[in-house]
Amino acid sequence: MITLLCTVFLSLTLASSVYSETNSPASPPAYTAETELGDQNRVFASRGSNVTLPCRLHRQHGMSFGSVGMRIKWTKLSADESLEEDVLVSMGFHKKSYGSFQGRVHLLEADDDDASLVLSDVSLDDVGKFRCEVIDGIDDVIHEVTLEVQGSVGYSDGVVFPYSPRLGRYNLNFHDAEQACLDQDSVVASFDQLYEAWRSGMDWCNAGWLNDGSVQYPITKPRGPCGGANARAGLRNYGQREKSKSHYDVFCFTSGLKGRLYWLVQPHKLTFAEAVQACQDDGAEIANVAQMYAAWKLNGYDRCDSGWLADGSVRYPISSPRRNCSPTEAAVRFVGFPDKKQKLFGVYCFKGQQ
Repeated sequence: MITLLCTVFLSLTLASSVYSETNSPASPPAYTAETELGDQNRVFASRGSNVTLPCRLHRQHGMSFGSVGMRIKWTKLSADESLEEDVLVSMGFHKKSYGSFQGRVHLLEADDDDASLVLSDVSLDDVGKFRCEVIDGIDDVIHEVTLEVQGSVGYSDGVVFPYSPRLGRYNLNFHDAEQACLDQDSVVASFDQLYEAWRSGMDWCNAGWLNDGSVQYPITKPRGPCGGANARAGLRNYGQREKSKSHYDVFCFTSGLKGRLYWLVQPHKLTFAEAVQACQDDGAEIANVAQMYAAWKLNGYDRCDSGWLADGSVRYPISSPRRNCSPTEAAVRFVGFPDKKQKLFGVYCFKGQQ
């Protein structure tokens, strides 16, 4: 009886073994992406530098990375990952880069397993997730890596600031908001950046776009017009909004200065055109809003003189609150968008590093 049971058990075991082998995949995929950056899959770079975004692949079963018909495609994902922007496509000897990446990207091609992308002259606009896709016949491998530019992760290395255009409050759809920040040498801020700004004391009662398409604003001192006096301090969230039809302000983010913002001493007040020319005559350019906020927040710049900036606005930075300047708080004070022909203001200039 024992001998019979052992025979049955052995037969079932062998049958099970045959079933497992028969139902396992015939062979693994030809390529599998390596995770070289740990769980974060992040690469860090400074503005103006060159950076390599890794995309290394394992060869298996004698497959050659450089086989005929191999296609490599790099794309950049939007903040909400709903859109892809073409960066570079390579197929054999044919390679093409696209948009703002033209002339700034090429494949590393260190060996047959390398599809890494080299990106030069890194800017804040390059921040985000990149996708490497390798296609060879039926094999399709995707590897993603996030590029962080110096100052784009920690608030201490950059500054978030609210922005509204000459037309006034709540006049920007999402696409206009993106352009408004770019015009100020900045990018639309992320939730994490606005959250860190709020933790550092930012209080602003106008709702603005963030780069994920949501609309929010930071409140440290709850009050009636800003969500209610009894509400808790925090980020007020309007949620996702229709990017083309909804209109708000925007929160922009810029990193540290690569140069010097300064007040240009002049014997007389200037029109806007005269202000632009005066900075040029001094070997500089008229400063933009992001440069003023960075100089104020990161370098402690303080000046109680109203001056023209590049967008036609007039502002001045106060780091030490005092009477007749900014009596209650450190802030970049906003005078407005006056008539550009008025000779009532000075000018702030910016001289970049050589």
